[in-house]
Amino acid sequence: METYEIFRDLAIIILAAKFMGIVAKKCKAPMVVGEIIAGLIVGPCLFDWVISSDYIAKMAEIGVILIMFSAGLETNLKELKKSGLIAFLVACAGVFVPFVGGAILYMAFYGWSAWGTEGFFKALFIGSIMTATSVGITVECLREMGFLKGKIGQTILSAAIIDDVIGIIVLTFVIGFKDPSSNTLLVVNNMVVFFAASLVGGYLLYRIMQKVDARYPHSRRIPIIGLGICFAMAYCAEKYFGIADITGAYVAGIILCNIRDAEYIDRKVSINNYMFFGPIFFVTIGLKTNLRELDTSMLWFSVCFVLVAMLTKVIGCGLMSKVCGIKGIDCIKVGVGMMTRGEVALIITQKGLALGIIDSSYFTAVILLIIVSSILVPILLKYLYTKAPDPVEPAAQST
Repeated sequence: METYEIFRDLAIIILAAKFMGIVAKKCKAPMVVGEIIAGLIVGPCLFDWVISSDYIAKMAEIGVILIMFSAGLETNLKELKKSGLIAFLVACAGVFVPFVGGAILYMAFYGWSAWGTEGFFKALFIGSIMTATSVGITVECLREMGFLKGKIGQTILSAAIIDDVIGIIVLTFVIGFKDPSSNTLLVVNNMVVFFAASLVGGYLLYRIMQKVDARYPHSRRIPIIGLGICFAMAYCAEKYFGIADITGAYVAGIILCNIRDAEYIDRKVSINNYMFFGPIFFVTIGLKTNLRELDTSMLWFSVCFVLVAMLTKVIGCGLMSKVCGIKGIDCIKVGVGMMTRGEVALIITQKGLALGIIDSSYFTAVILLIIVSSILVPILLKYLYTKAPDPVEPAAQST
C-alpha cells in the first residue's frame, strides 16, 4: 500500500468516526457506538471505502493500549481493594457460565459428542471463545459518562481484567487436550511471575516517578516517561510472560495512578487517544465485518451464538454480584458491562483456526458477537446509569 493511500484511509476513518460520534451523542447514545457504526459504513459492510490493513490494525492496537493505560491511571486503588474479592468471584462466574453455555450450544446444533472426539474439542473451544471480555469499550463508555471511578465501574474493570486471565488459562487447558505441546503449568506460572514482578518492579517505578515528579512537577517529560512505561509494560507482558498486552498497559497505569501528576499524564495521553488512536480502534471493529458474506448455513448458529454469549455473561456475572452483596440494578450493570467481546475473542478464534480446531466459518459468528455487543453494551449502560447513577458526578465531554 502506498503512503498516500494510508493518509486517505486515516482521513476517512477519523472524519467518519467524529461525525458519527456526534450523531450518536445527539441521539443520547455514547460516542463509541457512533464510531463503531462508522466502521460498518466506510468498511466492506456498506461502502467499502476502507480496508483494515496491517497498519490500521497496529494503530488500533495502540488505541486499546492507551485506553487501558488511562483506565489504570484513573483507577481508585482504595475502591479496587474493596472490590478485589468481589471482582475475582464475578470473573470466575463470568468465565464458567459462558464456557458451559458455549459448549452446550455447539452440541445442541451439531450433536452430543463423547470425550476426546473432534466434536467435543470444538464444543469446548466454542465455550472458550465466549469466556473473553473486552474491557476497552466498556471502559471508554464508563469514562465518557464519568462513572469509571465508581464502585460498579471499578468492579467491572477489575473483573474484566481477571476474566481475561482466567479465560486464557481455560484456553490453554482446552488447547492442551488437542495439542500436547501446550504447557498449561508453564502458562499459569508465567502469570504468577508476571504479577509478582509487577508488584516488586511497580513499587520501584512508583518511587522513582514520585521523585521525578517532585523535581519536575507538571512538566512535559512526566507524561512522556509515563507513556514509555506503558508501552514497556505492554511489551514485557506479552513478550516474556504470554499475558495480553492490554493487561500490561493497565498495570502500568495502576503503578502511576497515585503519583501527584497522574491526572496530568492521563489528560495528555487522552488527547492523543481521543483525536487519533481511539477512533481508529473503534472504527476497526466495524471494518472487520462484512455481513454481506454471511454464510446462510451459519446464520442461525451465529444468532444463537451471540444471544448465548451475551446472556451467559449477564446471568453469571449478575448473579455472582448479587451473591456478593451488590444490590438491585447494580447487579445488571455488572453483567451488562461484562458482555462486550473484542480483541481477546479474536485472538482465541485465530488460535483455534491455526490449530485446526475450528474452521473459518465460525469467525463470522465471533465478529457478529463483537459488533452486536460493542453497540448494545454502551446503550444499555447509559440507560442503566440514567436510572440509577453511581455516586460519582458525570464529567462533561467535549465534542
